[in-house]
Amino acid sequence: MIIECEAILFDMDGTLIDSTIACEQLLRNWAVRHNLPSDHVITFGHGRRNLDVVRELTPHLPAEQEAEGLDQEELNYRDGIFAVRGALQLLSLLPVGRWAVVTSASRKVAHMRFACAGLPLPSVLISSDDVSRGKPDPEGYLLAATRLGVRPERCLIIEDTPAGVEAGRISGIQVLGITTTFGRDTLNCDTIVDFTEVTVNVGDGSALRLEVGQH
Repeated sequence: MIIECEAILFDMDGTLIDSTIACEQLLRNWAVRHNLPSDHVITFGHGRRNLDVVRELTPHLPAEQEAEGLDQEELNYRDGIFAVRGALQLLSLLPVGRWAVVTSASRKVAHMRFACAGLPLPSVLISSDDVSRGKPDPEGYLLAATRLGVRPERCLIIEDTPAGVEAGRISGIQVLGITTTFGRDTLNCDTIVDFTEVTVNVGDGSALRLEVGQH
């Protein structure tokens, strides 16, 4: 499969950085505190802001206060965070200013996880602090495209969760799924197993040409 674009917009958790242990432990502990079914909370929470998880699953709680506590608690979960296979190699092939990260985590958490994973920070990082509506709303991805100076239809999103894939579809940006967290049937889009299946050629102009192993 060949994909041409001018910029790549990556999700962070589960896409560039394997933080599954940290993310799920945070949600599991929160679920136990509020007598919620842990498996449901974890499945729903993947790819979403803490604020949106609180609003949806515990509407009786003060959402902003509760989410702020979760964002702060999340900084304590540093074990088991590392780069997804092939992520560093792929990022090293991309010119500065031709890729961005759009994450549902806070900016502080994002910076911490990039440091733990040993990955370079992007020139454009859109965090939960930068948007009024989280995934599956497309606000974050459209903002990233604007800050890169690339038209949305000339971007490519790479995501690992249904919420993120839906955000991409709503934005009108082409989406490629990576099966690190959910399977192909759940993501319901063209997928890759890992970044070692992706090669990038940078043209003389603005185009990036990705060759992706077909699944």
